[in-house]
Amino acid sequence: MKFAEMPYQRVDTEAVVAALKELTQELKAAKSGEEQFEIHQKFYALRDEYNTTIQIAMIRSDVDTADEFYSEEKNYYNEVLPTINNQETEYRKALYYSPYREVLEEKIGKVAFKSMELEFKAMDEKLIPLMQEENALTTQYDKLIASAKIDWEGEALNLSLLRPYMTHEDREIRRKAHEKYSAFFQSKAEELDEIYDKLVKNRTAQARLLGYENYVELGYYRMNRNSYGREDVENFRRQIKEYFVPLAEKMHDKRRERLGLEKLSYIDENMYFVDGNPKPQGTPEEIMANGQKMYEELSLETKEFFDFMMENELFDVLGRKTKKAGGYMTYLPKYRAPFIFANFNGTSGDVDVVTHECGHAFQGYVSGSDPIEEHWDITMETAEIHSMSMEFFTEPWMNLFFKEEADTYRQMHLEDAIAFIPYGCMVDEFQHIVYSNPDLTPDERHAAWKKLEEEYKPHLDYEGDPFMEKGGFWQKQLHIYDTPFYYIDYVLAQTCAMQYKIWMDEDYKAAWQSYLKLCRLSASDFYTEMLKEVGLQVPFEDGCVRTLTEKLGVMMK
Repeated sequence: MKFAEMPYQRVDTEAVVAALKELTQELKAAKSGEEQFEIHQKFYALRDEYNTTIQIAMIRSDVDTADEFYSEEKNYYNEVLPTINNQETEYRKALYYSPYREVLEEKIGKVAFKSMELEFKAMDEKLIPLMQEENALTTQYDKLIASAKIDWEGEALNLSLLRPYMTHEDREIRRKAHEKYSAFFQSKAEELDEIYDKLVKNRTAQARLLGYENYVELGYYRMNRNSYGREDVENFRRQIKEYFVPLAEKMHDKRRERLGLEKLSYIDENMYFVDGNPKPQGTPEEIMANGQKMYEELSLETKEFFDFMMENELFDVLGRKTKKAGGYMTYLPKYRAPFIFANFNGTSGDVDVVTHECGHAFQGYVSGSDPIEEHWDITMETAEIHSMSMEFFTEPWMNLFFKEEADTYRQMHLEDAIAFIPYGCMVDEFQHIVYSNPDLTPDERHAAWKKLEEEYKPHLDYEGDPFMEKGGFWQKQLHIYDTPFYYIDYVLAQTCAMQYKIWMDEDYKAAWQSYLKLCRLSASDFYTEMLKEVGLQVPFEDGCVRTLTEKLGVMMK
């Protein structure tokens, strides 16, 4: 079914909660594990129905943030979702404490039960008012960012539509674009600080209500970190500082030479070539058609997936003035359909949608045939391997999009991936600092960010930009506001994607089969065990970062 044809009717929260309570009672009254599993399949059907409806409303609200009907629907779900989630938790408690646990573990797997354990540590009915407030605050941030109207030669642009000018080959044009970008954030500085301060205090209050010292522990439970902890992440960041940051800084110096500059400025941060970064050739329609050709040639599985997406119009990729910024893949379980939301803006980021977001969507499509829905609930550090690795697996087809600039795109893509690793660690360490010290003032948070920039990205020079110079860059990072502790998942995943890059250069078919196996495993095994099963090294284990850095260093010579 085409997305536009999917019917929408507001979820009746009372009816859903009543149905969940009834299923919980049925589960408790069941006389065998087999009977409980049959009831659990009724839970799948109920949850698929209301989750699909909610996702349709959320997508349509994001597609047009000025749409009053769906904006109101989004506000409604922000209000009622904590109540539904709490009742789901009560249902899963009955499942978790079942006297027939052994039978159920055989059916749905040990990972599912570990995830339930973490969920119980993260949820309690008494949190509902705070969770409702948290949802309202993140929506306020999203709307604030989407409200940007940047005057560019008489045209009002949002932040997504301004970005092409921020990587323009003419240095003065990109300086002007960066200044306008920063001026928007400067004009909203007080509001941005206030929203974040309220979010930090809100999340800290949630953690303390559950008996935790601060939000860090609760944040890890909410991210469903089922096979590693804070110490592992700290060890990983330490290795990145020791081995990877020097590699990235050497790369930035080579980039400086390539651009013919005495020193890099912040306006050059995403510039890779003096004549401009490679841009995709063709209209959005041609980019999507080339994506279809690429996936047709890559494998039978990817052909089937992309044809399904195109046939059912499960993309919304054109940038519009009232559209939410950013991009994502979400899933409509009733229709076993992924959906991709993005903002094309004429840069190489448009192709990244067809590779990165399609990596997420491909995995969702593949795992949709698994009848055990707990296997769909992948942790984020695994999910991002699917997307970031697909960016590398599709590189042989980049000539379809970039023509004679395909090789320069591939070079830029690798360098951009390397540059990202220190930044991603910086975002993670910043959040650990903030939530470990929830009483920091806004100025102290900005100072903490500035210090981290000096450690992770010493080449950065914000001279001439007072907002960024005082440590304001983090406020443009949606994840810091909306999904705390998510960002390190990108970094862990990128180290795995780079392992695939090295592997596919040696044996593409073997690397692809490993990737396909990873997609099919989905959430049926723990993160660390899954990586070993498909032949990847676990990122935070000693030696992984050092080995990867050495191999990338050779590749870049």
